[in-house]
Amino acid sequence: MFVDRFDAGNQLGQALSDYAERKNVIVLGIPRGGVEIGSVVAKELKAELDIVVTKKIGFPGNPEAAIGAVTPDGKASVDKSWIDYAGISKSYIEKEVKGIKEEIKRRYKEYRGKAKAPKLRGSIVIVVDDGIATGQSVRATAEYLRKEKPKKLILAIPVAPKDIVEELRKVFDEVVCLQTPLIFYSIGQFYSSFEDLTDDKVKGYLGIAKKKGR
Repeated sequence: MFVDRFDAGNQLGQALSDYAERKNVIVLGIPRGGVEIGSVVAKELKAELDIVVTKKIGFPGNPEAAIGAVTPDGKASVDKSWIDYAGISKSYIEKEVKGIKEEIKRRYKEYRGKAKAPKLRGSIVIVVDDGIATGQSVRATAEYLRKEKPKKLILAIPVAPKDIVEELRKVFDEVVCLQTPLIFYSIGQFYSSFEDLTDDKVKGYLGIAKKKGR
């Protein structure tokens, strides 16, 4: 469906063309994959690129399946239906949340350094990721970003299940999703190339954006 994240980013940039060269448009990539796609989208729109680090709480033994998420302010949200259904212990949740909080802090320090966060109040904020499986992380991201009072909050993703997209329309002002396949096992299945990204690559994309004045 997509050659790689650059292909997906180009297609998303075209789908978001109404926001090209407009003032106060900020693209926030969710590391790591969302930053690679976000760098392409920001270039297409001539917009500022930055990050929002929200991390999912993984299901025991299957970290790719999200049962909740932790936002940059350290707030954790958990789908209680998963806890009841699978009998997930409170100690497991507490341990995971503690580790995730530390990882979020590390990533902000690693990726942003001493640079200040962009002001989102009154801006058009476009949140970008490389795909969505359960929607836990981006739902939490929306709730977190609403506190910053953006003018408009948009979610832009290449692929996600249709029912998840419909749910996310309730928490974002606009959702741009290129594909909503009926059969969905994992995000990687919709890319010919879906390589893991390093911190250095993420910093590279952010550094390139700053040098170009976006």
